[in-house]
Amino acid sequence: VQLQAYGGGLVQAGGSLRLSCVASGSIFSIKNTGFGWYRQAPGKQRELVAFSSSSDGPTIYGDSVKGRFTISRDDAKNMVYLQLNDLKPEDTAVYYCNAVYIIQTYWGQGTLVTVSS
Repeated sequence: VQLQAYGGGLVQAGGSLRLSCVASGSIFSIKNTGFGWYRQAPGKQRELVAFSSSSDGPTIYGDSVKGRFTISRDDAKNMVYLQLNDLKPEDTAVYYCNAVYIIQTYWGQGTLVTVSS
């Protein structure tokens, strides 16, 4: 499975962005594949932003983004999205999408989000 994330950029504090991630390759069951977004800021560990466990399963968010970010998916297009609203300078990071199916985890390359104050 290959994952391609895009949509990052430079935005002012309070602004919005929408990140997209497209999955390709051997996806056995897209509906039962978990898709997530993680981020890593300079000098910090990678942290969970949001995770959708399956097409009709639960979704979880990192505490720092609850109420501001929304993950969604379009299984027909093999796409997962992350809507980022009310962005803050501390949201500046490289954002990565991942896919999880049973015991397999796949990572895409990151897309940089920079929030200016």
